[in-house]
Amino acid sequence: MLSGNDRNPGLLEVEAPLLGTAKVLSLSELQALFDSMPQLGWTAAPDGSIDFYNRAWYAYTGTTFEQLQVQGFRTVHDPEFLPAVVARWQESLRTGLPFEMEFPLRAHDGRFRWFLTRVNPIRDANGRLLRWVATHTDIDVARLSWERSKQDLDQLFALSLDLLCIAGLDGLFRQVNPAFTKVLGWSCAELLSKPWLEFIHPDDREATVRAGEALNEGAPAIAITNRFACKDGTSRWLEWRAVPTLEVGLVYAAARDITEKRAAEEAQAELHQRLIMADRMASVGMLAAGVAHEINNPLSYVMANLDTAVEDIRAIAGGSPSGRMRELEAMVQEAREGAERVGKIVRGLKTFSRTDDEHRAVMDVRPTIELSINMAFNEIRHRARLVKDYGVTPLIEADDARLGQVFVNLLVNAAQAIPDGNAEANEIRIVTSTDPDGQAVVEVRDTGPGIPEDVRQRIFVPFFTTKAAGVGTGLGLSISHNIVTGLGGVLSVHSERGRGTTFRVVLPAARVQALPVQRAVPPTPGPTRRATILVVDDEPAIGVALRRVLCDHDVTVVTNVKDALDVLASDKHFDVIFSDLMMPQMTGMDFYGELSRRSPSDAAKIVFVTGGAFTPAASDFLRRVANERLEKPFTVDGVRAVVQKFMA
Repeated sequence: MLSGNDRNPGLLEVEAPLLGTAKVLSLSELQALFDSMPQLGWTAAPDGSIDFYNRAWYAYTGTTFEQLQVQGFRTVHDPEFLPAVVARWQESLRTGLPFEMEFPLRAHDGRFRWFLTRVNPIRDANGRLLRWVATHTDIDVARLSWERSKQDLDQLFALSLDLLCIAGLDGLFRQVNPAFTKVLGWSCAELLSKPWLEFIHPDDREATVRAGEALNEGAPAIAITNRFACKDGTSRWLEWRAVPTLEVGLVYAAARDITEKRAAEEAQAELHQRLIMADRMASVGMLAAGVAHEINNPLSYVMANLDTAVEDIRAIAGGSPSGRMRELEAMVQEAREGAERVGKIVRGLKTFSRTDDEHRAVMDVRPTIELSINMAFNEIRHRARLVKDYGVTPLIEADDARLGQVFVNLLVNAAQAIPDGNAEANEIRIVTSTDPDGQAVVEVRDTGPGIPEDVRQRIFVPFFTTKAAGVGTGLGLSISHNIVTGLGGVLSVHSERGRGTTFRVVLPAARVQALPVQRAVPPTPGPTRRATILVVDDEPAIGVALRRVLCDHDVTVVTNVKDALDVLASDKHFDVIFSDLMMPQMTGMDFYGELSRRSPSDAAKIVFVTGGAFTPAASDFLRRVANERLEKPFTVDGVRAVVQKFMA
C-alpha cells in the first residue's frame, strides 16, 4: 500500500509485502521501484497527468515519453476499448476511487496483448490525494485460454442434445443452449427475462429451492428431478445435475428430458399395481363366490323348511282363529323374510364377485341398482337416508356384475363423504331417468361437503385418493370410469363446496328394447301322479328339505355321485334327478358326463342345483348344457314347479 507521510508530503510511505517492511520513499525512489517491476507501470499527478512510465512500459510499447505526452493513450490502446477505458479513468479522477479493468495494449510490433490494469490513488494520513499509480499485468495467455474454453463451451452448448444452462446465484439465467429452447418452446430472451424458479412446477419449487440453497452453502454438486413449464402450457420432467462456481457467482447445470421415460415407468408401475389389484380382486371374488356358495347351502334348507313349516301350520290350524297359531305363523313368516333378505345379499355378492369374462345382455338398470344398494347399505344406513327416485329408463346392454361394481363404488363413495352419526340430516338419492337422446341416466346424489376443484380434476386418475392410508386404493372411480366408457357411456361428476356431489352415469339404450324371454315357471297345481325323484347333494340337510318339500312324491336321497350312479345302475326309473353342481370327489359336471355316456335319457333329466358357479369350468359348463337348473336358496314353489315341468 502507498500512503503519504505527514512530516514530508514529498515522501511516500510504501508498504512492501514482499519485503515484509514498510518504508518511507521519495517520489524518485518510488519511480525507481516501478522501474524494477516486470509489470508495465506509470504514475500520475492528482489531476491525472502522467509524469512517469517504467522501463517495462517503454520496452513493451516501443514509445517515448514525448510521444505519449503528445498522443496520450491513443498510441497504445485498441480503438474499440479506448472509450470505455477513458470513461473509467475519468470516473476515478472524479471520485478518487481505484478501478480495475481488463483491456488490450499495443506492443511495439503492432500486436495486442491483454492486460489486467489496476489504478490506485495514494493519500496521506488526512486523506489528501497525493498521486496515482498504475500497474498492467500481462494476462494474454490466460485470456486466450479462457476464450478457447469459452469457445469450446459455446460449441458444447450448441451441439449438446441435453439441456444446458448457466445461471447466477441471483436466480436468473445467464445462458441457455438451443436444446433448452427447442424442448421447452421458450425463446432465449424469454428464459433470460425472469427468474428460473417461475418456470418450475409449483409442486416442485420447494425441493428445487432447497437444492439451490445447498449449492450456496458449498455443496460441490446437486442432483434433482423436477417439472419445467413449457410455453404451450404443458410441463416436462427434467433430471438435473448442477455444480457451482461460487467465486464468480455462477451455477453450471445440465438437464436431461426424462418425460417419456418417467411416463413409461409410471405406466409400468401402474400396470404392475393393476395386475396386483386384479389378482387380489380375482382372489377376493373367488373367496366371495365361495362364501356365497357355502351360505346358500344352509340357506336353501332353512328357507325350504320355513316354507314347509308355514304350510304345515296353516294345515294344522285348518282355519282356526287361535291367536297362538296366528302368532306361530307370523314368527315363521318373519324368519322367512329374514332368510330372504340374506338371500338377496348373497345374490348380490355372487353377482358382483363373478370372476369370469364379461357377458353383456339386454337388461334393466334398476334390479342391478337394488342389488348394489343391498351390498352398500351397511355403509349408508349410519350416515344418510336413502331415497329412491326411479323414473323410466330404456333397457341397456351391459354386464350386470361390472355395472353393479360401478353403482356399489358410487354409493360407498357417497356414504363415505358424509360423517357418521346424523343420518336423518343427510341424504343419498338415486335418480333414474331418460335423457333427450334416449339414453339411460343414473345419478347418485349426496348432501356431503362437496369436492374441491383441484381434487375434482384428478378424481378419475388411477391410484389417486384423498382417503387415509389403508382406507382406499384410489382405483374405485378409475375402474368405474373405465367400465362406463367401455359400455359407450359417460361417467361425470358435478360438485359444489357445501352443497354436495352428484355422480352421473349415462348409458346408451340397447338396440333391442325387449328383455330376453325367461323360461316361464308354471303354476303349481296338485300332482297328477307321484313322481320318482333322485336327489344328489353332499349336504344331507338339503336332501331332507327337498324330501319334505316333495312329500307327495317318492324321493331318494344320496350324498355322492358314486351312490347315485349305483342307484341308477339298478334299473330304477326316475322322473327327475336333482344334482348339486359343486361336490367333492365327483362334481355334478362329472355326474352329467358319466351319465351321458351310460344313459343320455337320464342325463337329460338332471336339474342342476347350484349356489353359484364360481369356477370358469362350472360357468362354461352351464353355458353349454341345456338342462334345467335350480338356484340356491330355492323356494317351495320353485322346486315344485320344476318337478311339474317334467310331469307335464
